[in-house]
Amino acid sequence: MAKVFIDGAAGTTGLKIYDRLNARSDIELITLAEDQRKDESARADAMRRSDITFLCLPDDAAIKAVELADDKTVIIDTSTAHRISDGWVYGMPELANQTDKIKTSKRIANPGCHASGFIALVAPLVSEGLIDKSEKLSCFSLTGYSGGGKKMIAEYESEDRDDLYEAPRQYGLTQSHKHLPEMKKVCGLDFAPAFCPVVAPFYSGMQVTVPLFDTDIEKIKEIYAQTYTNGVIKYCDASENGFISAASLSGKDGMYVYVYGNSERAILCAVYDNLGKGASGAAIQNMNIILDEEQTKGLIL
Repeated sequence: MAKVFIDGAAGTTGLKIYDRLNARSDIELITLAEDQRKDESARADAMRRSDITFLCLPDDAAIKAVELADDKTVIIDTSTAHRISDGWVYGMPELANQTDKIKTSKRIANPGCHASGFIALVAPLVSEGLIDKSEKLSCFSLTGYSGGGKKMIAEYESEDRDDLYEAPRQYGLTQSHKHLPEMKKVCGLDFAPAFCPVVAPFYSGMQVTVPLFDTDIEKIKEIYAQTYTNGVIKYCDASENGFISAASLSGKDGMYVYVYGNSERAILCAVYDNLGKGASGAAIQNMNIILDEEQTKGLIL
């Protein structure tokens, strides 16, 4: 039975991982008492006793936490800290040859929520030559407020919240969002996209859209259908009566990718849960690979 420790189990991502793993009979969860959660010695001991440790911490804390672990423990870091770092494998098994890299790695960086949709849409098209690596892309991403963590959740669910919270709010205005480096590097692009993230007043769900001009949408559909066969990401060709809801996979761990438009103007769209395939679900998928289990084990699809 695999021993698993969640460092930062009280956070939004950590709680979701805990709920998924606590229901499994093949996992022994190592837990700490409330007064030990920030005790460095207790955390280090828990990490070293574990086969796999999930880091659900802010970036700086995640960097320091890695120093507490030994080389035997597999670390799956859900923060931004190591996503483009040398010695870390990017934890998106749908990428070409990535599953084998994840399986043999001790250091896995879980993808960012916005980045997951962008990479799912763009990376296979760059690989197949439908998008040139020198192309300057744009990306619009709509997310539920749970992606902002406990503080933002409390703000949105407050009875006396500001009226401005009633409408979608764009952020990342300086074009320096923390997901941009991985979006650029993992897709093999020369330039990061012009990125428009928007948080809206619904709890969870995400919709990432990338527009393209003068492209072959039938070829794109073919590439997606051939690329996404692991049961977690799926190509979908059906809308909801002409709409695509950002909340359609809320509470689930999968992702749907869509292609709409024509040869002049097309949109690529990914829909998933920012806490599912955008965070906790992806982390558990990576754990399953490490444990040589089906990637979908314990996921809600």
